[in-house]
Amino acid sequence: MSTLLEIRDLTVGVGEKIILRGLDLTINAGETHVLMGQNGTGKSTLASAIMGNPAYTVRSGSILFEGEDITNETADKRARRGLFLSFQNPEEVPGITLENFMRTAKSAVTGEKPRVMQFRKDMNAAMDKLNMPQGYASRELNVGFSGGEKKKAEILQLLLLNPKLAILDEADSGLDVDAIRIVSDGVRRYRNEGNALLIITHNAKLVEELTVDYVHVLDQKKISLTGSAELITRITEGGFAGLGDNKADKGGASASREAQ
Repeated sequence: MSTLLEIRDLTVGVGEKIILRGLDLTINAGETHVLMGQNGTGKSTLASAIMGNPAYTVRSGSILFEGEDITNETADKRARRGLFLSFQNPEEVPGITLENFMRTAKSAVTGEKPRVMQFRKDMNAAMDKLNMPQGYASRELNVGFSGGEKKKAEILQLLLLNPKLAILDEADSGLDVDAIRIVSDGVRRYRNEGNALLIITHNAKLVEELTVDYVHVLDQKKISLTGSAELITRITEGGFAGLGDNKADKGGASASREAQ
């Protein structure tokens, strides 16, 4: 089993504020990881730091992808390596159609210009899987889209770009039950033994039909607890306070390796 992502003793800040300190995490190909935690604990900060958002400064530690240090690489280089981030609040982009955006993104990641007809065929097939009307391809990106439609457009990118590691930052936020089911199905179609998922979520519904290998709790600026999918049930039923001082599953990267 090959290691895709390895985070070692990572400390991240914005301005003078330290948001993450001494965080460790390892994700192997074929694994699905879920990251949970109370609001403000730094879950989105971790996603942004992994993706190379320049607004977040790595003060110490390292981020390795497929064994290579990418700590100081730009976001576009990380995307070309096979990293993908689905945003919590997708931006509206007037003047650019969904299809043109998708085709440009595909070209930027692969370095090759896709053939228009084949790309359109692949995109239509992916849209059908997400119950997205094909007419959305000619609409401006996310302009006038509902919250659910914006999230479907994000999962559409996931299916078309087929990254090695996908980070989904609250892809279920603001979705009704039916939309969550469709998004979850799209995520399930993406997953295989050659790629991996890191899902940031507050909603167990999104991962109900996925095989979850590890669940991590982010607290006190680092991963304080790692366990199996059963940990989601404990959090859903008793909240984070209900976890108490249980240290049996404590750890980030070390817990993942020991469980194997």
